[in-house]
Amino acid sequence: MDIGLVLQTDPPARLLIDRMVRAEQAGFSHGWTFDSCVLWQEPFVIYSRILAETERMTVGPMVTNPATRSWEVTASTFATLNDMYGNRTVCGIGRGDSAMRVAGRQPATLARLSQAMHAIKELAEGRTAEVDGAEMRLPWVRPGASLPVWMGAYGPKALNLTGRQADGFILQLADPYLTEFMVKAVRAAAVEAGRDPDSITICVAAPAYVTADDSPEALAHAREQCRWFGGMVGNHVADLVSHYGEHSDLVPEALTDYIKGRQGYDYSHHGRAGNPDTTFVPDEIVDRFCLIGPVEKQRARLAELRSLGVHQFAVYAMHDAIESTIDAYGADVIPRL
Repeated sequence: MDIGLVLQTDPPARLLIDRMVRAEQAGFSHGWTFDSCVLWQEPFVIYSRILAETERMTVGPMVTNPATRSWEVTASTFATLNDMYGNRTVCGIGRGDSAMRVAGRQPATLARLSQAMHAIKELAEGRTAEVDGAEMRLPWVRPGASLPVWMGAYGPKALNLTGRQADGFILQLADPYLTEFMVKAVRAAAVEAGRDPDSITICVAAPAYVTADDSPEALAHAREQCRWFGGMVGNHVADLVSHYGEHSDLVPEALTDYIKGRQGYDYSHHGRAGNPDTTFVPDEIVDRFCLIGPVEKQRARLAELRSLGVHQFAVYAMHDAIESTIDAYGADVIPRL
């Protein structure tokens, strides 16, 4: 199992770059960032510096979207980084939540996302693609260029699209029951489409907060540092409930039940510890969706996720223990996995 690190591109960029270098030295394989250009700094500029100062780390957004950049620009950016640093990027992509909503727009449709994924991959790998009715190709892309496209998904239609088209599946929660449910849906869609389900990389992403022990005080502090994640996931869950209803055979209640007390969401606090719009998230959800506690407890959860077919766990590190979490994973988690 690979271990990745997810950070926000808050200034100063130098600090983020240093933390990614630290993470590679600790054994992390991937360096991910959010991609919401209104809320944070531009990630692709920062990726160039991360790639220049690391040797093996793969970088990418978790996740970009089909709307804030034209597809040929996205493809060209990835292809340029790959040409400079040797195919060390991955395109995480979804419909768009914070990047779209903070600008007063709605997330893209799945049909639009599907078209974008195809065009971005084809162009970045040197082939011809159609973008808004115009055929184009990046003539400078050299043979051997490769850009994996991993799609973030929760709902049944999105999971189906992931299995039919994407190179990888990004699931932003670490609950084993829901992971098993959604991975099965992705793989079933792949089989139905005539694809090899084992060819799809499965990436689970969630906060991890390593505590010295499992005392009530330590766990309570860790939960408060990670409760924001339940609110972030709740945005996507609210979309599912509005589309499929509160009780649907297509969406497990283990995912939807907890948002009943949700009152709204202010994106100015998005992805940050202490987010006031996440008081509706109970401790049970934090414990299910995140990895909280000593390293032994986290290793056990990771082993369970690996048994379900997860290839990478990406650590969301938006809390007050970023560097100690990197170091703890490097010393006590990654060597065991």
